[in-house]
Amino acid sequence: MLLKLERGFDKFANFIGIITAIAMVLMILNVFYDVVMRYFFRSGSIAMQEMEWHLFSVIILLGVAYTLKEDGHVRVDLIYDRLTSKKKAMINMLGAMIFILPFSLLVGISSIDNAVEAYQSMEISGDPGGLHYRWIVKAMIPLSFLLLIITNFGFFLKNLNVYNGLHPMQHSGLEAEIDELKQEMQEHKHHVIDIDEKGDSK
Repeated sequence: MLLKLERGFDKFANFIGIITAIAMVLMILNVFYDVVMRYFFRSGSIAMQEMEWHLFSVIILLGVAYTLKEDGHVRVDLIYDRLTSKKKAMINMLGAMIFILPFSLLVGISSIDNAVEAYQSMEISGDPGGLHYRWIVKAMIPLSFLLLIITNFGFFLKNLNVYNGLHPMQHSGLEAEIDELKQEMQEHKHHVIDIDEKGDSK
């Protein structure tokens, strides 16, 4: 039951990741268009330039929730890296409930008023030709922390399953890359030894 619930949270976080990836592609295309228009045609659009930071905001705000699911946030802790998977899971669960959840609630709730105010006043860009409906990007702030709260429960559940021994701790980020590199080097070493042994046998 807990494993099925964890997979449900993971699918939800993966969907957020897909939306973030789409926003990233759109931002790259937007920047490419702005650069071409500015340097080759001596032209440009204020709205398209503002769209860059709008999309960048979406990437950062949505990416926070997906990155938590991947356990990809920066963690500099020499003690944590030396602990067992069970102790790591306990630390992650405490951090999720003591730090991430209260912070997400505080920022998410306090940012609702700004989004509502921007909607009621129909706030627009202060630059001529800029984007309208600025409340949309401001509404992304409480939405992003709501998504973070949801993925935080998934993160807690995943570590709870690790603590209960239902599955091993899943490495991600730099640690996973290092483990993969070690495995490739080990396989390469065995391959070289096999070749040497075949050569000696001849």
